Amino acid sequence: MIARVDSAAAPVAPEVEESELAARVREVLDTITTGIEVRCRIAIEEDDETLTATLGAPELGRVIGKHGQTIDAIQYLVNAIVYRSQPDSRKSVVVDAAGYRDRRRSSLESLAVRNAERVLETGTAVELDPMSAVERKVVHLRLQEFEGVETRSEGTEPNRFVVIAPA
Repeated sequence: MIARVDSAAAPVAPEVEESELAARVREVLDTITTGIEVRCRIAIEEDDETLTATLGAPELGRVIGKHGQTIDAIQYLVNAIVYRSQPDSRKSVVVDAAGYRDRRRSSLESLAVRNAERVLETGTAVELDPMSAVERKVVHLRLQEFEGVETRSEGTEPNRFVVIAPA
């Protein structure tokens, strides 16, 4: 499939006044979602450290992709494009789709705890499936205070994975 963008398609104007950064993020996301033929609403929340753009639509599978690979790529592109045009703004931009990021974090934390408990029962290290740096960080942080186990990342991108081992 080839993504095409209709240059005549204008981004939908927000209903409330937005910062320059929020407007630029909205514009880039509108271009990307139009290009992959996904019609969605873009809600933006901004605080002192983070700008979160949440996409909402009936069918967001194309935006999320397998194991979140597409939404991670979209987030990377948005950050790269926005900060190239606005290098002074160093706010973190997070792109979410209908709460996917929270659900995925919850799922990864559960996976981490289940496997840490297995390591404690068996005394044998467990290797998790390869995952992105962001996902590995979730596992490392969740098990940081977990007694009796330690974590480390092994392998090379894109096949880096977390090892949960007895401490």
